[in-house]
Amino acid sequence: EDESEEEPKLKYERLSNGVTEILQKDAASCMTVHEKFLALGTHYGKVYLLDVQGNITQKFDVSPVKINQISLDESGEHMGVCSEDGKVQVFGLYSAEEFHETFDCPIKIVAVHPHFVRSHFKQFVTGGKKLLLYERGWMNRWKPLVLHEGEGNIRNVKWRGHLIAWANNMGVKILDMISKQRITNVPRDDISLRPDMYPCSLCWKDNLTLIIGWGNSVKICSVKERHASEMRDLPNRYVEIVFQFDTEFYISGLAPICDQLVILSYVKEVSEKTEVECCARPRLDIVQPLPESCEEISSDALTVRGFQENECRDYHLEYSEGESLFYIISPRDVVVAKERDQDDHIDWLLEKKKYEEALMAAEISQKTIKKHKILDIGLAYINHLVEKGEYDLAARKCQKILGKNTELWEFEVYKFKEIGQLKAISRYLPRQDPVLKPLIYEMVLHEFLESDYEGFATLIKEWPGDLYNNTIIVQAVVDHLKKDPQNRTLLRTLAELYTYDQRYSRALEIYLTLRHKDVFQLIHKHNLFSSIRDKIVLLMDFDSEKAVDMLLDNEDKISIDRVVEELENRPELQHVYLHKLFKRDHHKGQRYHEKQISLYAEYDRPNLLPFLRDSTHCPLEKALEICQQRNFVEETVYLLSRMGNSRSALKMIMEELQDVDKAIEFAKEQDDGELWEDLILYSIDKPPFITGLLNNIGTHVDPILLIHRIKEGMEIPNLRDSLVKILQDYNLQILLREGCKKILVADSLSLLKKMHRTQMKGVLVDEENICESCLSPILPSDASKSFNVVVFHCRHMFHKECLPVSNTVSPVQFCNICSAKHRGPGSAILEMKK
Repeated sequence: EDESEEEPKLKYERLSNGVTEILQKDAASCMTVHEKFLALGTHYGKVYLLDVQGNITQKFDVSPVKINQISLDESGEHMGVCSEDGKVQVFGLYSAEEFHETFDCPIKIVAVHPHFVRSHFKQFVTGGKKLLLYERGWMNRWKPLVLHEGEGNIRNVKWRGHLIAWANNMGVKILDMISKQRITNVPRDDISLRPDMYPCSLCWKDNLTLIIGWGNSVKICSVKERHASEMRDLPNRYVEIVFQFDTEFYISGLAPICDQLVILSYVKEVSEKTEVECCARPRLDIVQPLPESCEEISSDALTVRGFQENECRDYHLEYSEGESLFYIISPRDVVVAKERDQDDHIDWLLEKKKYEEALMAAEISQKTIKKHKILDIGLAYINHLVEKGEYDLAARKCQKILGKNTELWEFEVYKFKEIGQLKAISRYLPRQDPVLKPLIYEMVLHEFLESDYEGFATLIKEWPGDLYNNTIIVQAVVDHLKKDPQNRTLLRTLAELYTYDQRYSRALEIYLTLRHKDVFQLIHKHNLFSSIRDKIVLLMDFDSEKAVDMLLDNEDKISIDRVVEELENRPELQHVYLHKLFKRDHHKGQRYHEKQISLYAEYDRPNLLPFLRDSTHCPLEKALEICQQRNFVEETVYLLSRMGNSRSALKMIMEELQDVDKAIEFAKEQDDGELWEDLILYSIDKPPFITGLLNNIGTHVDPILLIHRIKEGMEIPNLRDSLVKILQDYNLQILLREGCKKILVADSLSLLKKMHRTQMKGVLVDEENICESCLSPILPSDASKSFNVVVFHCRHMFHKECLPVSNTVSPVQFCNICSAKHRGPGSAILEMKK
């Protein structure tokens, strides 16, 4: 992808106001950043305190020569300054506390303790040929301590927590202030580079991570605790290089940004004209460190003032940790780099005409963006799509972007009208909440009416009728129908408009003329049954099934008599209606059953016989007459049998149909011996009939009766098979009888045993029982008296003396009550004596 399509990660602006004024007369040599203010040192020995906009708040004349380093504690209340003439000053910005010292050599660096504001942390270090630690002791006297010397000038120092990192000509060292031990030495990679021209850049990412940039090499070091078992005479901490890689250009400064690095690079290039190496614009790169390499995330070339004359040592990179602000300092310019926010991201997307992405980004971040409005971006997107000719997409986006703003909707509609694209926006016009002016919808409808009847019909169907003036649109359609009166689309649309206008009768006329499927829905929906009383034939012609269902479902609105009367001249439709009525209810149309006989006979003979069977109101004589006239044999046979003339019916089956199976079936249904006799007599001289009878009558008539009547010598087809079948049927009957007999005997024996067990059980006799004859208690009140009681199996009880004397010699007695009621023998099971 082209570089121009890659969005930059940072945005840049020059630090102006007071800085511009300073750098017109002087040159920047160093700068330190605090979250509250900036401190700028110049070549003329001045130190300026600036606010974040670059306005001068304080000025200090420190030295007549170049300021080499400015250091601030974390509170921003104390500042240390060193200069090229060997002067070092540490003083309070808001107190009278001050330290002055002049050395006999240039002092390149100074660093105050991060917590210098606290009384027990009054320490700072300076670096020239030696690294000195100054610590305020008793009587406020400052006591120096040499931390390191003998490896050339100290070029850079960074103090973080209890760790001090510094760079000299040989490499980078780290000192643990708690143990006062040096814990590492990271040697310089490229010793060919002059350390004064290509100074080392140091930066603490956190209290235990140091970033080193020197020449074109970057190392990220992590300070770790040494395990107790490994200490011996070693420091309790050690340093591990976790990332190391080389860059394309020389490093002038670096700073962390999340888990990535910001690197300021000094660039040299060969001029195309003179072919001489010269200074190019410095670069600010964001890279992702990898164990042995790095991945470039972004790279920007910076146009700083006077870059053609600058060297690597003239550039510095400082940063504000809390705000992700990066300051690029050069002698004639100070540039601030900031992380791009969502507004900047949207600006870039709009610049690249990526409107949809810009709109999406704005919607996601609508609470945080300050510069942009979603509506403005959306309108720009619509205009962009219109310019590209993507009218349908532009119209579709209007729904989302314009929302409920009626003024903007109407403005966009007129804009689409000007470019001749009203059709494109028609599908997306709001139809409720909000609703636009009726004129807008009418304008769109007229556009379709002039050029697209189908589109016009679709809009009329989809749009609610209250969006526009119905009368105006109806008149416009009527005018067009004058030119094309048979246009079905316009007629259908006019019917819908009449429906919206509640002129249902006119709509119904058009629907019936067009034979439109919605005619029944219209009638039901608007209860137009009074309007169709004289249009029943038209409805039946259009769709007889739906029409009949509708008429039968609404008998209370259009009576059966009215429908039959209307269909009088169309008997085939009359039959359809009456047949459906009969299917629903056999009794509702009983007065028309006589008429239906002729209608069935004429138009639907297959349903005539079922009708005759199901109808109880049909005149049989009239039906028989019609069936005989039309020679409907099956129907005539049924009517004759129903009227009791079974012999004539059978004769007709045999003579007219000559169907022995049907004749036999008929005889079986009637179950009349005389019919079987007639059937045998008729069949006796017809061998095929004899075969049929032999095959079927075995279970109803004794086959011997038929066999005895067969003339000797008559040839009968399949006689052997028929006789075999008779014998098989007979054997089957015998087997069935024997099986039934066995079952009957087994059941009888089982029931007898059950009865015997039941009768053998004792019967409770107590004071509540009475004699069935005298109705007095069965047991005497005086138990000492003798008594005789007879109890029968039917549970009736008698005093012995109350039973009548038996006339038979049989010793078995029977219950008088049960015997009188013919309930079977109630023989006595117990005679009690005492």
